[in-house]
Amino acid sequence: MLRFALLLLSMTALAYARPIVRQIRSTHEFDRLMKKHSTQTGLPVIVDFYSDGCGPCRMIAPIFKKLAQEVEGKAVFVKVDTNQLHELSSRYGVRSLPTFKFFLGGRKVNEFSGAGEQQLRQFTKDVIQKAEWENVVLPMENLVSYYGQQDASKTTKDIEKVYKKCVDQVKDENPDKLCVGAVARNLAKSLKKKYGSGPEFEQRFLPEEPSTNEQSGDKKKAGEGSGGPKKSNKKGNSDKPNLHLATKEELLAEIESRLDAERDAQVEEEEDDEAEFEHGWEPSEWPERVAIIGGGPAGLSAAIYAARAGLKPVVVAPPMGGQLQGKGVDVENYPGLFNVTGPAVVSLMRQQAIAYGATFEADVVVGIDASVRPMKVKTNSSLIETHSIIVATGAESNWLNVKGEYEMRGGGVSSCATCDGHIYRGKHVLVVGGGDTAMEDALVLARTSESVTVIHRRDTFRASKVLAQRVSEHPSISIKWNTVVAEILGKPLSSPNDSENVDLDAPAEKVVSGAVLKDVYTGEETKVDVDAVFVAIGHTPTTSFLEGVVDFNPEHAGYVLTQGTSTKTSVPGIFACGDVADSIYRQAITSAGSGAAAALDAERWLSEEGLGNEESDFEAELLADIMANDGRRSAEEYNVYEEAGGRVSGVKEEL
Repeated sequence: MLRFALLLLSMTALAYARPIVRQIRSTHEFDRLMKKHSTQTGLPVIVDFYSDGCGPCRMIAPIFKKLAQEVEGKAVFVKVDTNQLHELSSRYGVRSLPTFKFFLGGRKVNEFSGAGEQQLRQFTKDVIQKAEWENVVLPMENLVSYYGQQDASKTTKDIEKVYKKCVDQVKDENPDKLCVGAVARNLAKSLKKKYGSGPEFEQRFLPEEPSTNEQSGDKKKAGEGSGGPKKSNKKGNSDKPNLHLATKEELLAEIESRLDAERDAQVEEEEDDEAEFEHGWEPSEWPERVAIIGGGPAGLSAAIYAARAGLKPVVVAPPMGGQLQGKGVDVENYPGLFNVTGPAVVSLMRQQAIAYGATFEADVVVGIDASVRPMKVKTNSSLIETHSIIVATGAESNWLNVKGEYEMRGGGVSSCATCDGHIYRGKHVLVVGGGDTAMEDALVLARTSESVTVIHRRDTFRASKVLAQRVSEHPSISIKWNTVVAEILGKPLSSPNDSENVDLDAPAEKVVSGAVLKDVYTGEETKVDVDAVFVAIGHTPTTSFLEGVVDFNPEHAGYVLTQGTSTKTSVPGIFACGDVADSIYRQAITSAGSGAAAALDAERWLSEEGLGNEESDFEAELLADIMANDGRRSAEEYNVYEEAGGRVSGVKEEL
């Protein structure tokens, strides 16, 4: 009976378990969710517009989920895949990924683009505080009572006029015609200023508390909301709609309500779709043997080799996979891989590293302390002690630094065609650059854009011959040689859906409308109309956190100096691989090879220094001490079952 009761309780708990972050499947589902939380719960809705192929989207995803867990019950977190739900992306003017929008009462109150954790946390805090501040209602009877105490000359008609004015000023959904939210607060503030005290509020929305009748109640409401007839039949089933007498509209409404109920039930049974972020690192009292900083081909290759050597490495990096993650075209120059994209390659590398015992810390490294042993790796939210470090942080995009570029990042200026390209379907776009990255971006954009113009400052491409030839021969791609971008032009962003919520004091948001091109020889400038500018002019090694820690290459600024043909740096125990140390080749396959070399170098160094598995060594020594301290018996005579004090039954004394 007890087992049955426990099983029943566990099933009940599962029934009310909901995913921390909800994946939106349709526009209808999104609209229903917005309406529910604007009229029933008052909770703010925080929306992550993302794409699977977007590196920054993958970087911020675990932070988004972690934040949702931290403020659970105070806000609703949802994700919208812009590749599947173009209508929602267009409705809210999403022009760069990831984009976060914050809604309260069905209205957008804030937004930003990019993978900024501090912005996400601050905006979330702000919208929650705003929701809590506006979660008030001023009932008519409270206002009547207030005037009765403060100003008896006010008639009921006068009070009703004041109340109606408050109701009319409420812009949120207000089906019950109540004086609520900020408008009610402002009314109370005015009355307090006039009379010395204000009327009493009541809480508008109470916290949701699941009850045993919740599911049945939801089903009943779904049936009632269908508008179908509720006539009793002869058998007395008065609450069951008579579908034979229903109109076509009533039948369609009933079908829609039942589909909504099924979808709600499905959502409650869903698990968070963040399987790629499993196998996370957990702090231990023992130092790690290897910490790998970077999650691209170099870092993951090092993780595979180190894990197979039994070193149990921890990979510290946002789960975005480096430059390879941003490749929307197939990877054609990696032996053994054919008809496979960059994100798929990174995903397989992660799975292989996990299979051999690697763990992941999805965070950004902000500093290294190599003055102590074990060394310390500092991230935004954790501190990892480790005996050795493999640096594989790759490189980040360079920018043009021209007028209009910084202001319109996220408004048509981008460095990731795979992330943002589909947003400009049927539009005219520019690609700036002449290397492999620029060629790949142009080919990706040509699939969906009306036209693609490649801007290059020389008269020949630096890209591989195959890619350059494909770009030159593509009917949707044109090329402007010996040309640079002098300025990026913009126009104010108009959003008709949010026209009544415009902050007149805020600077106007702009989106790309064109560019000024300049001939490098004649200096002649021409203006072109475009909807987006994609910058692909190379990368700079991500090594700023190593300043003052290791020596850099004096001939190539920003690149870590390694010793001879090895991956060793100037600091014993720190190794560098991939694009942080390679200023010449900078290919995915060479990065993977140097990652393997770094893991082998780290393994040898740990062995030479006598730094093994301290936890296992401690356990072995402890067991040896226990056995040695028992003078009554030798190790061969030791019987673990006797240590149980004779309480173990069913075990033979001798085997």
